[in-house]
Amino acid sequence: MARTIAKDHEAKREAILQTAAGFFAKQGYDRASMGKLADACGVSKALIYHYYPSKDALLFDIIDTHLTALVDVVEAEVKQPRSAPERLRALIRAILTAYRDSDAEHKVQLDALSSLPEDNQVHLRALQRRLVTCMSEAVRAIEPGRFSDRPELLAPVTMSVFGMLNWFYLWYKPGGPVDRDAYADIVADLVIGGLPAVCAGADGS
Repeated sequence: MARTIAKDHEAKREAILQTAAGFFAKQGYDRASMGKLADACGVSKALIYHYYPSKDALLFDIIDTHLTALVDVVEAEVKQPRSAPERLRALIRAILTAYRDSDAEHKVQLDALSSLPEDNQVHLRALQRRLVTCMSEAVRAIEPGRFSDRPELLAPVTMSVFGMLNWFYLWYKPGGPVDRDAYADIVADLVIGGLPAVCAGADGS
């Protein structure tokens, strides 16, 4: 007879996943042991291995869950009917909002994805490319003519936007003078307002 799944199976898995993300972010993935993680989770190491056969499997699920949720948010956002500037502004705000309770998962993604086996990395980097494609298309729509003339500018501008968003967690303090929405507008204004100068400088006009 097949073993039945406990009613709280998914809740326990999610609790382990969330605690592990914070633990790996704080301790560093390479230095974190499954025994100490079990202590942090308040469960036995055997229980963690019941859900995840290895530390790599746990790391993969943390990053995959985080990126999949982010892709869903971003791809839904870009489908909304908006002008090009408002689409970019909404996309930037949606990413920062999605990061709100995922700082640990985001840090683990940035720091530890390359520790995973190659086949895991291929899957996760495909998710990352979907995010980049959405942002790239939104950026291109601001200055479509000039990006058509100078397509080599699109990648550095797109990755600069992600640079402003991805390191937000390092300096942001809840309750500070700039909240997520305000910072989203700062980033959007820098991109929308700065693109004409970037493109003009690049083509010498």
